[in-house]
Amino acid sequence: MPFDLTRTLKERHGENYALHQQLLNPQLANVLQTLGFDRFYVRGEGSWLWDDHGERYLDTLAGFGVFALGRSHPAIKTALHDAIDADLANLVQLDCALLAGLLAEQLVARAHDGIERCVFANSGAEAVEVAIKFARAATGRSRVLYADHAYHGLTTGALALNGGKGFKAGFGPLLPGAAMVPFGDAAALAAELRRGDVAAFVVEPIQGKGVHTAPTAYWQEAQALLHAAGALLVADEVQTGIGRTGRFFAHEEHGISPDIITVAKALSGGYVPVGAMLTSDKIVRSVHSSMSKALKHSSTFSRNQLAMVAGLATLATFDDLDLVTHARVQGDALLARLRGLQERYELISDVRGAGMMIGLEFGLPSSPPLRRRFRVLELMRKGLFTQAIVLPLFHRHRVITQVAADDVNIIKLLPPLVWSDEESDVLIAALDDVLADAHRDSSLFFSAGRQLVGGAARVRSF
Repeated sequence: MPFDLTRTLKERHGENYALHQQLLNPQLANVLQTLGFDRFYVRGEGSWLWDDHGERYLDTLAGFGVFALGRSHPAIKTALHDAIDADLANLVQLDCALLAGLLAEQLVARAHDGIERCVFANSGAEAVEVAIKFARAATGRSRVLYADHAYHGLTTGALALNGGKGFKAGFGPLLPGAAMVPFGDAAALAAELRRGDVAAFVVEPIQGKGVHTAPTAYWQEAQALLHAAGALLVADEVQTGIGRTGRFFAHEEHGISPDIITVAKALSGGYVPVGAMLTSDKIVRSVHSSMSKALKHSSTFSRNQLAMVAGLATLATFDDLDLVTHARVQGDALLARLRGLQERYELISDVRGAGMMIGLEFGLPSSPPLRRRFRVLELMRKGLFTQAIVLPLFHRHRVITQVAADDVNIIKLLPPLVWSDEESDVLIAALDDVLADAHRDSSLFFSAGRQLVGGAARVRSF
């Protein structure tokens, strides 16, 4: 019997969490059930999701930045339907397919003049792995530097560059020679470079884990230090790139020209995974230096036709909608409104970011009652205060947010770039309501506690 999607979804509806408990990652199911986030989503469009009861949810995560165009964008759907209907010759392997060349052409054209070639990958983590390999080949050196709080993916090489110890624990020795430097500290970077063995510094222009930023002076000094030491600057733009920060690449804001740029997430259009490493002709030829080395680096699915179509359709839609400008305008407006909340609510210690990548940080307030409530939650578990904000945003207002990382009091907002004033109105009203409760008394935190206790009981009885 041929597979029938509609029938399968209908017949097996509601088994989601049981299947994950039994066959996939049981702890993910446990976490979502404990938080009460275990909904059955059936449809997505733009910045919104709908569950099986017809309830609508505002999505501020956009699949961790994947849905720059929002969910179910018609231009991407049409392009992919056209590609399937065309019966394209796919993954011939001994072939130079047209669409890969066209997408590479588009990406190179949008980068600075030193970017001349493209190597495709299947994800952001794989693009980072490619960058590590090519940087080592180009420099003849092995050491790779990364920043504290960094996140570059969870494959072995990318994991070695992760600033969070929790992600690394239990996986044994990782990439030899990987060394961490404080983000934004040019002196620390210079000290590592003086050893003369650094191949590259892999760094996010804005850090995803916490939305940490650094000033332009730092970026320009870092680039100069690296080049003087014969090392490469690798800008990991997997999350920040493709318009997220109101620039096509976030590093453009600082007037720097990275030797290598990695991209993924938004390039997919939300449908087909695709990543890429962009770099110079010289660096690519350090790996593919002769015909005998034509396949020295490759990846089976990296240039698949549907991924290339998704990328091309995404970039065309960005142009048609002038989405980079839209992201900057909407992001500036949203930042201003969030800073307005900061002026009213002392629990908000900082609002930062660029475009549609925003961090909302909570900190110890000055008022004695608020300080006590904040400290009690933080003594229970660092970062628990922000979780107590995330829960009512979801349960009371159906707004999906997330704590930016473990043990931090930061909500990271990564809305779709097609975000509108309507969505901002919903988000600001929800935050205003929840923060007013948090400042008024302890009822909000007792409610969050009840949710966690009740959710944990549901997991134990599963």
